[in-house]
Amino acid sequence: MNETPPLTPEALDDFLLKARAASGLLKALSHETRLLMLCMLCQGEKTVTEIEQFLGIQQAVVSQQLARLRSEKVVQTRREGRQIYYRIADPQLAELISVLYKMYCGPTPVTSSQTAALTEA
Repeated sequence: MNETPPLTPEALDDFLLKARAASGLLKALSHETRLLMLCMLCQGEKTVTEIEQFLGIQQAVVSQQLARLRSEKVVQTRREGRQIYYRIADPQLAELISVLYKMYCGPTPVTSSQTAALTEA
C-alpha cells in the first residue's frame, strides 16, 4: 500500500503552486471550441484553415481561440512557408486530451446486449 508522507508547510506550498497551474490549464480547456480544437490536434498538427474547415467556424474565431491556447502555453506553432501549424505543446497534455476524446468523442463501444440484438435480427 502506498502511504503518502505527512503534509509539511513546504509540501503544501508546492502543492498550491501545482494546483494553481492545474486550475489555469483546466480553465483553458473548459471552452467547447478550444476543447474541440485540442481533440483535433491530438491526431497531429493542423493549420488554422484545416481547423476552420473541419469545425465549420470562422477563421477569426479559430485564430482567437488558438491565441488563447498559445498564451496559456497549451499549443505551440511551427512555420512552414506561409502556413503555421499548431500542435499540443506537452505530451502529457496530449495524453489527457486523448483520454477525454476517448471518453466523450470516440466511438461508443458495442455492448453484449447490442451484439445479441444484432445477431438475432
